[in-house]
Amino acid sequence: MRILHTGDWHFGRTLEGRSRMKEQEDFVEELVRIVHDQKIDLVMMAGDVYDSVNPPAAAEQLFYEAAARLTEGGTPLVVIAGNHDQPERVSSVTPLVARQGITLVGLPVAEAVTVQAVRTGEIAKIAALPYPSEARLNELLAAEGDEEELRRAYSARVGMLMRKLASSFTPETVNLAMSHIYVLGGVESDSERPIQVGGAYTVDPSALAVGAQYTALGHLHRPQAVKGDGMIRYSGSPLAYSFSEAGQAKSVSIIDVAPGQQPVMEEVYLSCGRPLIRWKAKGGLEEVHRWLDEGRDANGFIDLEISLTEAMSLGDIHRLRKSHEGFVHIRPVYPEMEQVEVEYSRSSLPVPELFRKFYQRQTGGAEPDDALVELFLALTSEDAEVKEEA
Repeated sequence: MRILHTGDWHFGRTLEGRSRMKEQEDFVEELVRIVHDQKIDLVMMAGDVYDSVNPPAAAEQLFYEAAARLTEGGTPLVVIAGNHDQPERVSSVTPLVARQGITLVGLPVAEAVTVQAVRTGEIAKIAALPYPSEARLNELLAAEGDEEELRRAYSARVGMLMRKLASSFTPETVNLAMSHIYVLGGVESDSERPIQVGGAYTVDPSALAVGAQYTALGHLHRPQAVKGDGMIRYSGSPLAYSFSEAGQAKSVSIIDVAPGQQPVMEEVYLSCGRPLIRWKAKGGLEEVHRWLDEGRDANGFIDLEISLTEAMSLGDIHRLRKSHEGFVHIRPVYPEMEQVEVEYSRSSLPVPELFRKFYQRQTGGAEPDDALVELFLALTSEDAEVKEEA
């Protein structure tokens, strides 16, 4: 049986207000092509179909189209809800799609999902556990206790659910597990927000030791394996959704496995999506303009940090944004900014007044206009938000 593992589609997500819908549509095109070309027998989607519990209509339409196209020819598709999904919304169309081989699991259930591969005739049992928040488990793990106690209680509860689901595994079936959780040892990035990574909402790999030949995970956006019993893997997101994912290669996982045999996994890299890139221009505006003239990263979204000795004007920023529509952040860095921060920490002056003093010192007494002050405040606020997310 050939299985394709994917997850964390986040349909409807934007990047600082910039639509990613075209990229998500391109991903669906590429995924459908892979499923057909690679003769995939089963598609497992490990949660976070959408980016919010109330996704835009276009995002829902894209998911329905993807599900319909992936299952053409009889390939089963099994989808679980992630922490960004509204579980009832994900599973609400079950009566319409069940006969097409589409299984949608919104809330934790008591039985494993059973599917049959049309090509090989093999039967797969999937211990499918959607994102198991306390609310979705409908219980409090512990009224009191420190973080370590809560983590152990949460991990034990997830392990109990997985063992119950796996009780239908047999030597004659392909035995699989799938969940949307943060397993201890996984490496996260900024774009898994807002989630309870770390702390009490982590799962020890031993909770997944239920006899599955392959465990398909969603939640973390970096493709990676997790140490544990059997083969455990995050497929990662199909697109880079934050600049903490800059430079990451995105992929899906293809697994060949037969009953009672060790799985063989292949990582298939995706070509869809605009890259997210960080530029650090130590040479100031001249260096940035040289990169632009060279056509550097013409299709990318860019986080620009530019070192300057003189204040950047509003016109400079407008010209940069006009020259490359992919600029998302433009953060000037001045040698004296650290001194400004020190002064601010020691002073009762408001930030706008401190900036005015800094600007006057840099320009020999010139007064910054209100638009430039507001831009500086917006940039510092934006930078603070980025640091908080990190």
